[in-house]
Amino acid sequence: MKKLLSILLCGVMTIGFVACSSKQTAVATSPTAPTTHEGHEYVDLGLPSGTLWATCNIGANNPEEYGNYFAWGETKPKGNYDWSTYKYCKGSMNTQTKYCISTGFGPQYDYGYNGFSDNKRILETTDDAATANWGGNWRMPTVNEIGELYEVCRWTWTDDYNGTGVAGYIVKSKTRGNKNSIFLPAAGFRSGMDVRKTGVRGLYWSSSLELNGLNGAYAIDFKPNKYDWNHVMHRDAGHSVRPVCSLQP
Repeated sequence: MKKLLSILLCGVMTIGFVACSSKQTAVATSPTAPTTHEGHEYVDLGLPSGTLWATCNIGANNPEEYGNYFAWGETKPKGNYDWSTYKYCKGSMNTQTKYCISTGFGPQYDYGYNGFSDNKRILETTDDAATANWGGNWRMPTVNEIGELYEVCRWTWTDDYNGTGVAGYIVKSKTRGNKNSIFLPAAGFRSGMDVRKTGVRGLYWSSSLELNGLNGAYAIDFKPNKYDWNHVMHRDAGHSVRPVCSLQP
């Protein structure tokens, strides 16, 4: 009898320890093993569009790594993120030379160089950091696709992903029977030559120019207590890129 009680007591203590430990470290679960495309892993979150999200940022080898930063429409990281170094302008915000849309309110409200406009609203393949770096069908998500991720998945902030001490959001499928998830680290952003807000903010580019055709593009923007999927950011800043792909069965 005493031996039986000892066994039961040990069992209860073990369960209590496991439960306590699980509250300290958040783990992104992907019961279905990630599949690879062109050597990079993705998971199926059961999204209505069928969009498949990569498990890592460009420049990262693991989900918790920040990876590289890119200005919108540029395909390589660099040392200084500013209008003076931005590929598609002539040195200032209102001298942009590609992806320019006239606002219809007069030249003073437009950002194209000398009134230039091309009505391009989505990054071309040659300007897509995901396609340029990973190849295949990899690309940057559109604003509608990051909106879908926002609407269809459950976002949970963690200060300690998988015991790595890295903060960010676990984005988990809410589709019945699908327990897959991805992790978006709070990699901060690049402005000028500085990296800012690491650990407390994440900014991820979409491939979509803002609808008003001004000087920005849509991005995921999150903090510990808030996350937006259609935030407009200046194109010269360095943000993270999380690729997506759409593969035929």
